[in-house]
Amino acid sequence: MNIQKRIIAIVCGGDSSEHEVSIRSAKGLYSFFDRERYKVYLVEIKGTNWCAWLDDGTTAPINLNDFSFIDGNKTIHPDYAYITIHGTPGENGILQGYFDLINLPYSTSGVLVEAITFDKFVLNQYLRAYGVRVAESVLIRRGQEQQIKPEEIEKAVGMPCFVKPVNDGSSFGVSKVKTADQLAPALRNAMMQSDTIMIESYLDGTEITVGCYKTREKTVVFPVTEVVTKNEFFDYDAKYNGQVDEITPARIPDELAHRAQELTSAIYDILHCNGIIRIDYIITRGADGKDKINMLEVNTTPGMTPTSFIPQQVRAAGLEMKDVLTDIVENQF
Repeated sequence: MNIQKRIIAIVCGGDSSEHEVSIRSAKGLYSFFDRERYKVYLVEIKGTNWCAWLDDGTTAPINLNDFSFIDGNKTIHPDYAYITIHGTPGENGILQGYFDLINLPYSTSGVLVEAITFDKFVLNQYLRAYGVRVAESVLIRRGQEQQIKPEEIEKAVGMPCFVKPVNDGSSFGVSKVKTADQLAPALRNAMMQSDTIMIESYLDGTEITVGCYKTREKTVVFPVTEVVTKNEFFDYDAKYNGQVDEITPARIPDELAHRAQELTSAIYDILHCNGIIRIDYIITRGADGKDKINMLEVNTTPGMTPTSFIPQQVRAAGLEMKDVLTDIVENQF
């Protein structure tokens, strides 16, 4: 029997500084999908230039009216979009709104969830209301940076602190500020990436990250990964150029790992996520001597490059990426 394969479009690229990282993730996903079950294309987007990569090495323009394209003598209408754009427009709700309009299922959370999680400051305030521990932070918008008084920032969040764009990833534009005189150049650096900046208190502790996905039938929370870098923080080189030790499972007590997994599952439900997410945390020691789990960031389109966390965690769980991706796709049908 000839079973018709679903057509999957892995949507990558985007308009942020993470364009090339996104393409690397897309190539990773392309290698993971079950080819017996799916016909897979990569679709690269940049601005209004959208094109599908064809098997013969050429590209075909996307018809933005219905997300179709021509392959040989056939018009291809994808059945599903697997979004792996890190940054705009795939991680902030814009692309999700387009797919909602044309009624095409996709791999990520919906428009509102993507918009909330993309803005680090908004996300922190939202989850704080549910009792999730987050760092203290101050929001600065473009035009306000000249009004910043370092002594007021130090009083609000302490020193050292982090200055970061609220809506960019891969640690572009992020600086660790140790003294008041480093604040102005750090703000300028961050403003090159975003019009809105967050100054966040420094949390000294063990960094971990946990992946999770859910379907109608099951909840899957992956093993905890410990992140150890000799760099000042988990920057671009640490993330993508191997300047980090990623230890799965993390070298933390089982009870603490279980708490981090439970918190990840709870945040997934609070936000009403879809597909794979990955949440980063810092474990600090409180004045009472107990370990505190502080949420840093929710990644709704986590990296899928060879050095990315999710493939590592899937392997550590004894699972296959092929099966995980099949779970996520079929949950939409």
